[in-house]
Amino acid sequence: MSVALVEKTPSVREAPSAGRAAKLFRRNRMLVITTALLALIVLAVLVLPFFLPSVSATDPVNRLLPPSAAHPLGTDSFGRDVLARLVSGGRASLGLSALITLCAAFTGLVIGLISGFFRAADAVLMRVMDAWMSFPAIILAMALAISLGASIWTELIALTVIFTPFTARVIRSRVLGIAGRAYIGAARVSGMSKGKILVVHVFPNVLPLALVQVVILSAAAMLVDGAMSFLGLGIAPPTPTWGNMIAEGRSYLVQAPWLVIAPGVTIMVCVFLLNLIGSSLRIAVDARARTLSEMQRLRTRRPSGS
Repeated sequence: MSVALVEKTPSVREAPSAGRAAKLFRRNRMLVITTALLALIVLAVLVLPFFLPSVSATDPVNRLLPPSAAHPLGTDSFGRDVLARLVSGGRASLGLSALITLCAAFTGLVIGLISGFFRAADAVLMRVMDAWMSFPAIILAMALAISLGASIWTELIALTVIFTPFTARVIRSRVLGIAGRAYIGAARVSGMSKGKILVVHVFPNVLPLALVQVVILSAAAMLVDGAMSFLGLGIAPPTPTWGNMIAEGRSYLVQAPWLVIAPGVTIMVCVFLLNLIGSSLRIAVDARARTLSEMQRLRTRRPSGS
């Protein structure tokens, strides 16, 4: 009977309850504001293409026009509306970044759980992860894209491969900390199988950290996706993405700087918001990060003479 009670307590003890999490979100204004801004960008990307000109409609007479009422972000070298291409390109850039993030996070989560909980598999899996991480991420992604041929599926595979080890290492470190807790030992003594312990007790306490890792990976995936599209190793024109829009506009950097500024600023804003969301979310779900944040806040409030 006592063992059964011990088995039911860890999820309450380790993972924040729904009420406590909601309270933390209400107290964290930065998290609410940044999430709302990012949601507005996603909503604009999904809705605005229905109200803007076609991204493939060319008008050579009105090429390289500066921003105006008719074309808020100007036109490109083919006379296409830059705002329409920016919004449509957001679907490809944001959608592909989200897909890459989900694939890398899921693969890294599975590897991290197995490696952290099953010590026999840890030596092999982590050596493979270390080998992946020894290569520069962008160089490895470029090598895979070149060897497999530039396409959306190649980019998905390449970026999933380079981001998986980072997630696996983070999850593994969390699992190692949880595996030594008293309730895990009690569950083992009670005869519960390792697989059930992993699903019932370990996974729920790892999930909040995995969600934070998803947000952080999204920012990194967007940057690398933009770089690969810029180099011609991602989604190829005429399908617009923020990366290949910058690549197309670099030839007109002096004559029409808005061709580079518009997608470049959009990538910067989205990455900035995702990083802020990741930092705020980590404070909301991780007790250690929350403690460090409170200590830093108290230190900044301390009078300079004390």
